[in-house]
Amino acid sequence: MHKPGPRPILYSTAACHLCELAEALLVAARAAAPGLAWEVVDISEDDALFERYGERIPVLRFPGGEELGWPFTGDDLHQALCREGLA
Repeated sequence: MHKPGPRPILYSTAACHLCELAEALLVAARAAAPGLAWEVVDISEDDALFERYGERIPVLRFPGGEELGWPFTGDDLHQALCREGLA
């Protein structure tokens, strides 16, 4: 079960097909973790984030600091959520 508190952040940008696929995996992961919530951050609005993630998005950063970079599968996501105690 999902614990309330800090949420994963999906670093993304507008019109990013891969980012849409990553978010679809998060939506599907809610089946196993109904309380799962995340924040989407558009890196184009922050120069430092754009420099860090510009060529790597989508990247999912967990509250514990782990980053899951694309490409990742539903299984990869589930394992990361379990490690973070979010699934």
